[in-house]
Amino acid sequence: MFGEHRYRLHSTWTGNRGTGTTGYRDYDRSTTIEIEGKPTMLASADKPFRGDPAKWNPEDMLLASLSQCHLLSYLHACVQAGVVVVAYHDEASGLMIEDGRGGGRFTEVTLHPHVTVADASMTDAAMKAHEQAHAWCFIANSVNFPVLHKPKIEVAQPA
Repeated sequence: MFGEHRYRLHSTWTGNRGTGTTGYRDYDRSTTIEIEGKPTMLASADKPFRGDPAKWNPEDMLLASLSQCHLLSYLHACVQAGVVVVAYHDEASGLMIEDGRGGGRFTEVTLHPHVTVADASMTDAAMKAHEQAHAWCFIANSVNFPVLHKPKIEVAQPA
């Protein structure tokens, strides 16, 4: 089914220390991100950019979006391929390079999905399902850098 989907959120800067942005070091990078009906997310800039390392930053959220989108697309691809996934975790990593002019960009993200399938006969199809998941992933299809995959498939131990 084709469709158009719109997403909304409310982002609020909460880092005014009383003097606003009078200087680069005079304000905090804290924000709240709110979506109706969901818990509020506390966010900031990344630590090298004077942010709070205990809070989510935009780079974290981009990496998380790519990882989760692939995971959800992958599970669907596995259902269609008859692959029974019993566990999945990912150790995603990304490389962002500053341009020296105050900006920068991600140059790549690598997902390292570790998938456990129910039966050894499913391993080839489980590996191939990563290709389909990548083709379906809305977020990976929206970025201008490569999203690489280095999957590992293992078989569950019989109970």
